[in-house]
Amino acid sequence: MSEVLPDPTAALPPGRPDRGALLRALWAESAIRFGGVLVVLVVLTALLAPVVAILVGHGPTEQFRTYGLDQAGIPVGPSTAFWLGADGEGRDVLVRTLYGAQASLLVGIPATTLSMLFGTTVGLLAGFAGGNIDRIVSQIVNVVLSFPFVVTALSLLVLNRDTSGRPVVSPIVVVVLIISAFSWTYFARLVRGMTLTLRSRPFVDAAITAGASRGYILFKEILPNVFPVVAVYWAVQLPVNIVAEATLSFLGVGVQAPTPSWGNMIADAQRTSLYQVQPWFLLGPAIALLITVLGFNAFADGLRNVLDPGRR
Repeated sequence: MSEVLPDPTAALPPGRPDRGALLRALWAESAIRFGGVLVVLVVLTALLAPVVAILVGHGPTEQFRTYGLDQAGIPVGPSTAFWLGADGEGRDVLVRTLYGAQASLLVGIPATTLSMLFGTTVGLLAGFAGGNIDRIVSQIVNVVLSFPFVVTALSLLVLNRDTSGRPVVSPIVVVVLIISAFSWTYFARLVRGMTLTLRSRPFVDAAITAGASRGYILFKEILPNVFPVVAVYWAVQLPVNIVAEATLSFLGVGVQAPTPSWGNMIADAQRTSLYQVQPWFLLGPAIALLITVLGFNAFADGLRNVLDPGRR
């Protein structure tokens, strides 16, 4: 859950940008085009998963042991019935991989957005107020970052069980909250650094001289200059959080089986070792995860190249 933070001094200068020039610059960036194609592919995959399931006649949790497994109980490979073969339970690997995209996006997007909103607010307040408030927030961020993500997440998820061992709250909701509780600190550090730089700019001094309130200065003067970089970092943090969800599902405490998730699919393949005879059992979710991370990272790098004045 660690990430290299962008340069805090890379805030866009005040003023309204030329939207037409911005769109042309975004389209001219090859990384944005490449990453955008992969991101659109992943989103379409998640949206069209039910359509594919209807076309092939296989649900994501349906087991077809009669023709999904051979006489020895080994999953069949790619065929006209199972385009990517079957898993150890006779389930369609392709359909489960497509539905796994839904799980990853349903966790990654809300978790990243929540952490962005909370971290940006905290960073703005700490950077603009300074003094004791800034020092307290900085210490809180350091304390949160000192906790190991996986160990802490496992502990909290284990506590989310009643006496019968069933989850008290939906594991997906808990995973979203846990990931948000860690990743907001990166947004807070980024926005705090940028706010410290921007609060000494002439346009902020002019607003203070004109008698503008602190709320107006924060959300009308500073936030518009912070937001482009925060938006880029949202795209950077999203694949990190998707991998975090896959990690927890791989460990058996994220998205619970039989609901498909790339993490628990990879865990099933590794646990049974059936991928040695049916490699798409493992390659399907692994390649999907790779494409998702690659797409969002390329898209974020392209956005950073265009929006970061220090890179132009």
